Amino acid sequence: MASARGPEAVGGPGPTGPGATVWLTGLPSAGKTTIAHELAGRLRGAGHRVEVLDGDEIRTFLSAGLGFGRADRDTNVQRIGFVAEALARNGVVVLVPVIAPYEDSRRAVRERHDRGGTAYLEVHVAAPVEVCSVRDVKGLYARQAAGEISGLTGVDDPYEEPRDPDLRIESHNQTVQESAAALHALLTERSLA
Repeated sequence: MASARGPEAVGGPGPTGPGATVWLTGLPSAGKTTIAHELAGRLRGAGHRVEVLDGDEIRTFLSAGLGFGRADRDTNVQRIGFVAEALARNGVVVLVPVIAPYEDSRRAVRERHDRGGTAYLEVHVAAPVEVCSVRDVKGLYARQAAGEISGLTGVDDPYEEPRDPDLRIESHNQTVQESAAALHALLTERSLA
């Protein structure tokens, strides 16, 4: 089930069409990346320029060497936010399926977009930790339970849920296609798709 915050339009068209950053935040295995790729396919099919800034790829290429402490997590989020805003400002719809566990980090990214007049939507992909741990796409929950890793977001490291996201998707109560459709509808409503 999805619910959207306010119908007001955000941002305007860029030089080659409307660009926007859509940040999908949520626990590991909540469905962020799967929804982002489903939506990317829909948007590309409609002729939009789209990039998916996957958190794992960013950590490999842009944020290699950063750890998972609070300062490094913030640095990672700010780097991603910088790249996303630059792309969005130039007419790309940027989908960012990145946990970004801290409210102040996400707020700083939104403020960067606001300062540049670039559209920014925060989407909370809200699946309970119990559901995520069963999905366990990358085996993180099993490794944490076995004592192989620590600092897993939502288990033994904090996750600050968005208080007022532009959209909340309960990915455990609907299909990937339904989740992507809800997000696509919000982008259309805001004249961003």
